[in-house]
Amino acid sequence: MLLLDLWGKKTQPGAVFADITWVGATSRQPAPEAAAAFAAIVRARDVAVQLVQERAGSGQDLRGWEVDRAARQMLEDSGYGTFVLHRTGHSLGENVHGNGTHLDDYETHDERRIVPRTGFTVEPGLYFSNFGVRTEINVYRGERDAVVTGERQTGIVTLR
Repeated sequence: MLLLDLWGKKTQPGAVFADITWVGATSRQPAPEAAAAFAAIVRARDVAVQLVQERAGSGQDLRGWEVDRAARQMLEDSGYGTFVLHRTGHSLGENVHGNGTHLDDYETHDERRIVPRTGFTVEPGLYFSNFGVRTEINVYRGERDAVVTGERQTGIVTLR
């Protein structure tokens, strides 16, 4: 298994970071346990994004801890609770880890609201003794919407 975590931004003043993670297998196909774990984090990621989109669309408040809890609950319900070792996401800004709301009810309990015109990652991961998987995407919260700003990885990329 290969986990690639990439981040970068334009060189212009005020540019905001993008931060993504993709997972690949150096074999013809991923091991069944890796594929199952990756499918679980994809479900957790999509549950988190759906929650943000629903709340943004309805104008309801949403706190960072709530998004983390929704993703984590999906992983716990799938039997992976003990393999979650970090929060679901962090704010993005001019520094890769911004000063805004984090999707966190694990390391801290982030009570801050996810406010319009902010960006953040959604990056559930599972970490075992012999491999780890994470999917990381970026989300921009607009006035009444939330948009995933890049491609969502849906399966482990095979590198052979």
